[in-house]
Amino acid sequence: MAGPDFLSTHRRQRRYRQPVRARRGVGTIRLVMPVMAIGFLGTLAALQMPPAGLDGVPASALALASGAGTNAPTDRLTASFALCHSGEGINCIVDGDTFWFGGEKYRIADIDTPETHPARCVEEARLGDAATVRLRAWMNEGAFSLESAGRDIDRYGRKLRIVTRGGASVADTLIGEGLARPWEGKRRPWC
Repeated sequence: MAGPDFLSTHRRQRRYRQPVRARRGVGTIRLVMPVMAIGFLGTLAALQMPPAGLDGVPASALALASGAGTNAPTDRLTASFALCHSGEGINCIVDGDTFWFGGEKYRIADIDTPETHPARCVEEARLGDAATVRLRAWMNEGAFSLESAGRDIDRYGRKLRIVTRGGASVADTLIGEGLARPWEGKRRPWC
C-alpha cells in the first residue's frame, strides 16, 4: 500500500507545482515588459531633448566641468527650426530675437531687432522679416549653446539667453548684417 499513496502524493505535488511555476514566469514577464517599454521610450525621449543642465550654463563652464581642453566643442544643442505662425511652438522662430526651443520660449538677450507684429512702418516690417528669416537660417546651421544673460526671464516669461556657436553670439551676425542692434536696456524705434 505504500506504493499507491506515494504515487498519488507525488502526482498531486507535481500537479500543483507546475501551474504555480508557469504563473510566476508569466507574471514576471507581465511586470518586466512595461518597465522595459517605459525605459526604452524614456531613452528615445532623452535622445531627442537637449541635454539636462545645459540651459543657462556658459559654454566655458561646460568645457571646464567636463575636463575638456579649450579646443573641445561645447555647442551641443540642435534642432530643426521652422517659422512660428501663432501660438506655442516646439522649435520655431517667432521673430528676429525670439524663438521656441524644446517647448520653452527664449528671448535673445544681447540684441534688439525690428518688430514684426505689429511693425510700425514698412521699413521696420521689411527689416523684421529679414531678421526673422536670418535667425532661422543661423539656428539651423548647426549646434549652438544657450548662455546665461544675468537675468533668467523677462517680464513676458521668456528665458533670457545669449545664443552662441563656437563662442560667437548670433548677435554678431545679425548686427553685422544690419538686422539688429546691441540691446541697450530698452527698445528704440526702427522707423
